[in-house]
Amino acid sequence: MEKKTNTVVVTVAIFIATFMTAIEGTIVSTAMPTIVSDLHGLNIMNWVVSIFLLMTAVSTPVYGKLADSLGRKPIFIFGLIVFIVGSALCGLAQNMVSLIIFRVIQGLGAGAIQPVSFTIIADIYPIEKRAKVLGFNGSAWGIASILAPLLGGFIVEQFSWHWVFYLNLPIGLLTIVLIMVFLREPRRKMNTIIDYKGTSLLVIFLVVIMLLLQELGQIQNWFLPVILVLLAIGSGLLFWHVEQNSQDPILPVSILKNKQFLGINVVTLLISGFLIGFEFYLPIWMQGILGEPATAAGFAVTPSSILWILGSFVTGHLLTKISIQKILYLSLSFLLVGNLLLIVVPESTPFLFFFLIAALCGFGFGTAITATAVASQTVVSKENIGVATSFNSLVKYLGQTMMVSIFGIVFNMYVAKGLDGQPNLTQAMMNKVVNSADAKKMDPTLLAPLQNILFSALKGVFYASIVVIIIAFFVNLMNRAQRESKLG
Repeated sequence: MEKKTNTVVVTVAIFIATFMTAIEGTIVSTAMPTIVSDLHGLNIMNWVVSIFLLMTAVSTPVYGKLADSLGRKPIFIFGLIVFIVGSALCGLAQNMVSLIIFRVIQGLGAGAIQPVSFTIIADIYPIEKRAKVLGFNGSAWGIASILAPLLGGFIVEQFSWHWVFYLNLPIGLLTIVLIMVFLREPRRKMNTIIDYKGTSLLVIFLVVIMLLLQELGQIQNWFLPVILVLLAIGSGLLFWHVEQNSQDPILPVSILKNKQFLGINVVTLLISGFLIGFEFYLPIWMQGILGEPATAAGFAVTPSSILWILGSFVTGHLLTKISIQKILYLSLSFLLVGNLLLIVVPESTPFLFFFLIAALCGFGFGTAITATAVASQTVVSKENIGVATSFNSLVKYLGQTMMVSIFGIVFNMYVAKGLDGQPNLTQAMMNKVVNSADAKKMDPTLLAPLQNILFSALKGVFYASIVVIIIAFFVNLMNRAQRESKLG
């Protein structure tokens, strides 16, 4: 008798994989000030995040296509193996350059985890249960946000930041074993046609966009940016042409003609962009401005993940009652209020007040991300669920990749402007001030102006993010196709 998938165990395995991804992001954010202080390079710290997100974004559609063709199980396991190998290498990094290189490998593995997880959930659960399961799976972010700051802070303070990456090894290996033993799926034909041209052009396009964003932050002359703009336009147009004529495209452009699908994913891209700015820069605010230790700094984002869980479950209820457009208006309103508070609060704002800001943003993230994930799966044909899911994950990572670069540009511009006005302050000092442990050892007469520069740079980041939220409101308003769309 043929064995069947153990739905409960597989769901738990997916939960564990999601937890691993979630704890990765939170721990790295918690450890980032220490990493910057140890390895130096405040001006390139965004590469540690952006290169990981870029590689995840590049590989996501590839994994989505392969999961549709070769099966969810082998692709999911392969991604997990690459991810834990990359994590081990990150733990061995001895300088910022090697850490960035190893994050490339880690990102290539991460590209399989979220989209294939969502696709497996779509396979084993009917639509009426899917939103609830996604809400349960989303709770992994809440649990990780509670454990990760405590664990990450303890590791950073008692051992070394290198160990925050090693944590992924036992979690990843456990997930692989559970998926291998308990997930059953029909054997698929191995006649997959890989769209090498489309995949290569997509990689070129995304890498060029990434380089362009980085170059804009440190322009020496206009020659290179102009070349990169031309390369981006050329590779983008060529990719579109190739995909229209491909027998088995990596990204069927036909799904982009679905206005509802496209609108949902544009909003996803923008919200995910704000998300990375919030999670990346808030711990820096806590350490660099308020002087909180690494553990407490990580806990500043904890209410966000807890309210994310509530938002996910609320969305599961709302999806059958009101339109996607109205749900997104709700989520964007919470994000707008949270972002406005980050802009108006003074430098002396107490630590606990940020819990309120994080809670508002968390509820907005939870409702938006869950709603768009489910909606993306339901507005395409069944054979394109894997591609649609991977595309939704792609735009999340692409939004984060683009915005962390843009936020990095804004941040570095404010820092450079502040340092130019005070010749007694240096970039090396700025590298130290973002780590509360090192900042306490600095001359108080230097620390105060350094913190003022940092505070100005952080405000600049959140001025930029409010523009992103306003654009998302406008896109949602224009996406009239969503207006009467209910999933029920």
